[in-house]
Amino acid sequence: MQPIVIIGSGLAGFNTVKEFRKLDKETPIVVLTSDDGRNYSKPMLSAGFTKEKTADDLCMATPEKVAEQFNVEVRTDVHVAEIDPSGKRVLLPDDHLDYSKLVLALGADTWTPPLEGDAVGDVFSVNDLMDYGKFRSALKGAKKVTILGGGLIGCEFANDLSNGGYEVTLVEPQGRCLPLLLPEPASAAVGRGLADLGVTFQFGPLAQAVNHGDNNQLVTELSDGTRIESDVVLSAIGLRPRIALAKEAGLAINRGIITDKTLQTSAEDIYALGDCAEVQGHVLPYVLPLMASARALAKTLAGETTAVSYGVMPVTIKTPACPVVVCPPADADNGEWEIQEDGNNVQALFRGKDGSLQGYALTGDAVKEKMKLNKELPPLMP
Repeated sequence: MQPIVIIGSGLAGFNTVKEFRKLDKETPIVVLTSDDGRNYSKPMLSAGFTKEKTADDLCMATPEKVAEQFNVEVRTDVHVAEIDPSGKRVLLPDDHLDYSKLVLALGADTWTPPLEGDAVGDVFSVNDLMDYGKFRSALKGAKKVTILGGGLIGCEFANDLSNGGYEVTLVEPQGRCLPLLLPEPASAAVGRGLADLGVTFQFGPLAQAVNHGDNNQLVTELSDGTRIESDVVLSAIGLRPRIALAKEAGLAINRGIITDKTLQTSAEDIYALGDCAEVQGHVLPYVLPLMASARALAKTLAGETTAVSYGVMPVTIKTPACPVVVCPPADADNGEWEIQEDGNNVQALFRGKDGSLQGYALTGDAVKEKMKLNKELPPLMP
């Protein structure tokens, strides 16, 4: 029997293994990963300084432990060269691996803006546990951090690093925190919460260059001429689904790797889930849809073809300075926000033209309303 091959050892890959082994103890599984294969929870990477956790502390299991626990083979530091869908084969630099089913749990790449300057190579991004370890090492003895990007990851790191005692400057050209997820009053509440921690904001201008300055400082130059000196620069602009491998194999791709509701791609016996996948038009780089996908795919791989369904999928943003839970509306142009605010406690309800609740954004004490509002929302993908 050819094995099930899973490319990727993040939450999507390992949770698929975990769920599948509840149903099938014997079918061989091979996990291929380009990193060191340690099992960890990616959301914890932007809470490590608050909890005083090193990379080793965040490791939940070594690849050897995972292999033993789940009866799988984990191959680390493997870079897949090509996928041959017709031959049902994964091509490696010096070898190949035949598969019965192939699961693409490739994740997403960080996106760094087109910066100039002689210190561009010193700009960090944190996308996995190995990145986190390098970033944490760079911060030893540092005091000031510049963060490029005020979205989910940028705001979480701003909160986390501030809790860790660092002076943080956050650069966001769209003029407010979490601009793609929150209406303005909720953004303002998050901004006030982070400002109370000491975060300094540069709203409006773009980062254009990062250069080496005096005394081992890095100088970030903005489009309005502002120069920000810091010890470390972190890019947290956003993520882009990893689609290159699938595209080269001839699979259908759009923003992500296109799948149907069973998570099958355009090629037979090849599936995709997690940050790399576009499921029925949805690209959702969050934990809840990933977990739902892993459960459904495990059943399919075990012989019971199962469609994934997304119910209400709230996103909790780890900014304890101003807690946030958001369910973005599917169509932000087909309705309007109703806002109630009391300081940093904002309840923003998005109602469609027919008056029905289609989304919400809650900050501060208003996050307590989450469960009640979830009952009113339609499922994201029945």
